[in-house]
Amino acid sequence: MSSPLEELGELQGKLTQSLQALQAASEVTFGCSEKDAVYSEDKLTLYRYRPLAASAKLPPIMIVYALVNRPYMMDLQPDRSLIRRLLELGLDIYLIDWGYPDGADRYLDLNDYINGYIDRCLSEVLREHQLPSATLLGVCQGGTFSLCYTALHPERVRNLITMVTPVDFQTPDNLLSRWVQSIDVDALVAAHGVVPGDVLNAAYVSLMPFRLLQQKYVDLLDTTGSQAQADNFMRMEKWIFDSPDQAGAAFREFSNWFYKENRLLKGTLSIGGQPVDLRRITQPVLNIYGKQDHLVPPAASTAMQSLVGNSDYLALGLDVGHIGMYVSGRVQRELPQSIAGWLQRR
Repeated sequence: MSSPLEELGELQGKLTQSLQALQAASEVTFGCSEKDAVYSEDKLTLYRYRPLAASAKLPPIMIVYALVNRPYMMDLQPDRSLIRRLLELGLDIYLIDWGYPDGADRYLDLNDYINGYIDRCLSEVLREHQLPSATLLGVCQGGTFSLCYTALHPERVRNLITMVTPVDFQTPDNLLSRWVQSIDVDALVAAHGVVPGDVLNAAYVSLMPFRLLQQKYVDLLDTTGSQAQADNFMRMEKWIFDSPDQAGAAFREFSNWFYKENRLLKGTLSIGGQPVDLRRITQPVLNIYGKQDHLVPPAASTAMQSLVGNSDYLALGLDVGHIGMYVSGRVQRELPQSIAGWLQRR
């Protein structure tokens, strides 16, 4: 058995190795797959990724990401990239990058995002391919947006894929919902106009403070100074704290209409004066959720099945949390093939 002094020396050695690796990792880059900007408007950019394999002859996929984080988590690094795996399977991938809203965007509302930006980006994709419809892949809040868009414009969506997407915003285990219920959203928006991303990030971290603030640093000591692991750590850290500000009007509507009033589940939601009736979604739906997700609990996502208007619905639960859906090694091996196979059968 080692003495306390020997254990202290060992810990100091680990700290030194980890700090040296972190210093070298301070300038890590994001995104490993080449892409081209094909459309831009205001802060938004629509990217098309360059192919990595022969075409699978399937309709293009447009990824709609959430507003609250940056979409490079979908293409973080070569061994942690859902986008790269899909490209290697011959799929044609587009992605909406919402950019960083500022004070000029404070009055953008959900109608602007859903019936405006998403619609015009999809029009660009359809024009390029001379197709009447394409596949939407919506992620987290972007999945909720994609559900709304598909219900409002069903003729433009061939297939709908949702990942870690909330539908029932008031399940008993929804910690984020409890936080939203406790804040005065109208006062927050009135005070800031554009809601600071740092405020929202602090709320997300507070939901699981030990795992997100302490445990990860303890785990880092066990990397024994590995530069690759230090690079992975820094990429994750930068993504977690890279939280764009939120357009005030859209944030108010999303918080009040979805979290506080649960309108999507109740069938009382309207966007741009049009009712959002999920029964109008009759195209195939693949709903992917994390069984250990603390931000979008499984029940919050699987509530979708009883609301959409088709029988071609598949719920795919993976034994990961919210972030694990993007970076888990098992997900990287299994999920792209599941998506491609599901699309191929349709």
